[in-house]
Amino acid sequence: MNPQRGSEPQLRQGAHHATNGGTYTYEPSGVEIPPTLTHLMAQWKGPWHLLPVGLILIAALVIAVGGIIRIYDAGESCPDWPTCFGTWGFDVSPEEQAIWWENNPEEIDSRGADHRYTTFEIFTEWIHRAIAGALLGPLVILQYLIVRAQRESLANRTHTLALLSLILVIWQGFLGYITVKWDNEHWSVALHLASALIFTLALIGLWISWRKDNGYHWNLGSGPRTLAHLRFSALSTLIVLFVGAFVSTTENANVACGVSGFPDSWPLCSGGLGILVQDIIAQSQFIHRWLVLIVGIILLRIWITRSEWTPEIRTQQLMSLGTGLYGFNVLLGGAYVLSWTADSGFIEWISVLHLLLASVIFLVFSSAILMIRIDAADSEEE
Repeated sequence: MNPQRGSEPQLRQGAHHATNGGTYTYEPSGVEIPPTLTHLMAQWKGPWHLLPVGLILIAALVIAVGGIIRIYDAGESCPDWPTCFGTWGFDVSPEEQAIWWENNPEEIDSRGADHRYTTFEIFTEWIHRAIAGALLGPLVILQYLIVRAQRESLANRTHTLALLSLILVIWQGFLGYITVKWDNEHWSVALHLASALIFTLALIGLWISWRKDNGYHWNLGSGPRTLAHLRFSALSTLIVLFVGAFVSTTENANVACGVSGFPDSWPLCSGGLGILVQDIIAQSQFIHRWLVLIVGIILLRIWITRSEWTPEIRTQQLMSLGTGLYGFNVLLGGAYVLSWTADSGFIEWISVLHLLLASVIFLVFSSAILMIRIDAADSEEE
């Protein structure tokens, strides 16, 4: 039907008409074609740059649940992947576990076919996979599609970071499979944790870059030695984190310095300084402690001289935050060691909090580096 006189004129093929509901494309016949989802995402200038913040919180939750899994040694409680004992649920009875082991002898883990996992242990691994695979993964895909749709108004760096986040979340899923396949070997757990931190850092970088594209800047100043000090802080705390994760996943490493209480088991190690190392694995706890002490002294020195290597107050505040959290985490580690009792062992939630705080410290220093580098990036590079 041809448009009547006085009505809206027919537009050429591919022309657009803006309405409150979006942009409609007119064909030669005059038929309005509703906008695609991609067009809507490109046109709606909502606070999309806050999406990475939500994903960062979800990623933190995934890391926290992963910490609980390691602490309770529940990493093998779902021996297959992506299912759990051949099901998509977590309520697997001891009898059902026995039947599954009998039918799948090649999947018997390091604890043997006679071991039975509790519902809680299975649930921790199941919910870890559910949050990562059913919630975080799809949202990261959506985030990339939004960035791609708005690519013309965003910097190339923003698109690259969104793509990197997508690749890393897929890589994380693969590492989850590898970790299960290799029965939670130390190297697989460390690689899984490292990848999770890099993924979280990519989301932080994306948020900072996307925020800048929307006209928001951090304005962090950078002196000649600023980045050098922040890089050392990030790298050293990352090493401390990995050694601590090794301690938490190594059998009997948590009791290597004794459990006799203050001060023999902490801050001392079996009543001494623990200088002589004869078995790196068995004595990994006081190796971790010495590393914590050395890094702590250097961080304290960097913090004291912060006004000399950075003129910007916000940079100094981030350095103060990271250093303060580091000191608190040292005390938290001590509280965990001293929490041991003959009846109940260690208070494991302290260990989970200890791991999370160590991750936050690394991310604070790394985020400061990203803020400085992305804010200082020349517009021509974007």
